[in-house]
Amino acid sequence: MIVRHKGKTKFVWRPVTASTPIGVGLVAFSGGKLVAATSTTVSSDTVGVLRHAIAATDADYALERLVEVEVPLEKFTEWEIDVTSGLVAADIGLYQDLTDLNTVNRGASTYDIVQCVKVLSTTRGIFHLNVEFTYNPVSLYEAADLYSGAGLFFQLGII
Repeated sequence: MIVRHKGKTKFVWRPVTASTPIGVGLVAFSGGKLVAATSTTVSSDTVGVLRHAIAATDADYALERLVEVEVPLEKFTEWEIDVTSGLVAADIGLYQDLTDLNTVNRGASTYDIVQCVKVLSTTRGIFHLNVEFTYNPVSLYEAADLYSGAGLFFQLGII
């Protein structure tokens, strides 16, 4: 399971394909729709964390719709994530891939989806998501709402 440890995030609504189950965990875009993150997910497609599972028993399961995703607003937002096994202090600072939407594969680093920040145990750690913000943070105007509106626009030289 993946849980935000610290840092700023925001819940945004993103499209999902009808009749496609996705568990709680990391999601990515494929063809403009959310899919569960896998061992071959690339960082440029990674979006954030789906907090509510999509199941075949949902009333709107067969509909194209938007679902709520928690996205990081800061590059160094920390997430507590399960690891396949063997996480050690030497892994701190290294990038790793995923096994599935909820588990880091300590032994793989082809796609570099997460970076280890702290070891909690051999099977759990604190990580940064290596997202490229292609789909995050939502938009300049939405992000400005989080930082007292006009103040951020002034700092960015927009007003």
